[in-house]
Amino acid sequence: MGFELEGVGLIHDNGFRALGRISLRADRGERVAVIGPSGAGKTSLIRLLGTALRPSEGRLEILDANPWRLSAGALRRLRTRVGTIHQSPPIPPRQRVVTAIHAGRLGRWPAWKGLLSLLYPVDIAGAQATLARFDLADRLFERCDRLSGGQLQRVGIARVLYQQPDLILADEPVSALDPALADAALGELVEESVRRGASLFASLHAVDLALKWFPRIVGLRDGEVAFDLPADRVTEAMLHELYAAEGDTLPVQARDAATCAARARSSCN
Repeated sequence: MGFELEGVGLIHDNGFRALGRISLRADRGERVAVIGPSGAGKTSLIRLLGTALRPSEGRLEILDANPWRLSAGALRRLRTRVGTIHQSPPIPPRQRVVTAIHAGRLGRWPAWKGLLSLLYPVDIAGAQATLARFDLADRLFERCDRLSGGQLQRVGIARVLYQQPDLILADEPVSALDPALADAALGELVEESVRRGASLFASLHAVDLALKWFPRIVGLRDGEVAFDLPADRVTEAMLHELYAAEGDTLPVQARDAATCAARARSSCN
């Protein structure tokens, strides 16, 4: 099992309910995209699955374990099996790209190897090969504060791929990329998921990218699941209802109306 939520809710300290009693399950190796308007609760859901937040109610299991019933050591080991791609990667600006990539495996390496990697790169070839998948191999020893926002976002994706987690969580992973790069980056994520049998759960703004790359789509609105369907059963009417509060135009990444129609079965209007 990738993860399972049963009646899971999240209420913040100020009393705001970010998520209702959600029930959702993803099998090992399954690829699921969650879409929905701003404020729907997509980021909160990913933070719950990444154990950055604890549910206020309900049952949550990740990779066949309830994280909040584990010892501190077991929870740390579980977290090394979960990789989270953030919209704005939490990478120190003065850190070199190679060090940022190696950070993906710090939790899995012995302590001596992790400390050594901070002083001298211990796997230059592995880091460079991962960066090459995102056309960034030549930036291996660049400082991260010298990268563009899109380059830094690709480094964040590369770091998680280098980590080789069993569950990949992606929160708007391609928001800073142009359409061609966004499509290519999602292709790499999907390839990694398929090759290693890792579960992939991604929050995406662009519905056409979600429909192209993910066999299963979860629509989230006001902290509740609006629909949970195979991609080929998601209709244009469902999408417009999901995004009704944001107007008539659906959020898409495609360059032109023809591509948008083919991918999302809707117009770019």
